Amino acid sequence: MKHFGSRAAGTDERSVPSPAHDTGVLLFRLAVGLTMAAHGAQKLFGWFSGGGVKFWGQFFASVGYPSGRTMAVVAGLSELLGGLGLALGLLTPLAGAAVVGTMANAISVKWGGAFFAPKGVEYELVLAAGAAALALSGPGSFAIDRYLPGVRSHRLGYGIAALAVGALAAAITLLVRN
Repeated sequence: MKHFGSRAAGTDERSVPSPAHDTGVLLFRLAVGLTMAAHGAQKLFGWFSGGGVKFWGQFFASVGYPSGRTMAVVAGLSELLGGLGLALGLLTPLAGAAVVGTMANAISVKWGGAFFAPKGVEYELVLAAGAAALALSGPGSFAIDRYLPGVRSHRLGYGIAALAVGALAAAITLLVRN
């Protein structure tokens, strides 16, 4: 009797993801991606009691970023578009890199020596690690990427390259911070 998610005889289980695996990756993408998209909507539109660009612009200026309003828009777009990309499985390595870069800046701003919430960075670190894991591992089978030429077959190199670009962008952003 063949069970749901079982492999055909002679297939290599390491190279053929199961429906259970792909469903788990989808759930993980939705959790991380929609959380980040909601944070971006808070910054850009003031949704979910988020304050909007004016509030976040003042916050970014108060923590040493030049042109706080511009930084609020950049952070909001990175969170919104990166989060939606993760949730949809669309350009997953780049979406993950956008989230990692934004979370690196959030960790830098929030870091005060504590790890645990409410004053620590555990939340931001978990979101960054989740986004990096998705950038490296790929979106699973239930993703828009599976229908796009060039990214249809996820490669570890795509994730590494995207995360390197995200880390570089985060480093440059941190360097301009006072």
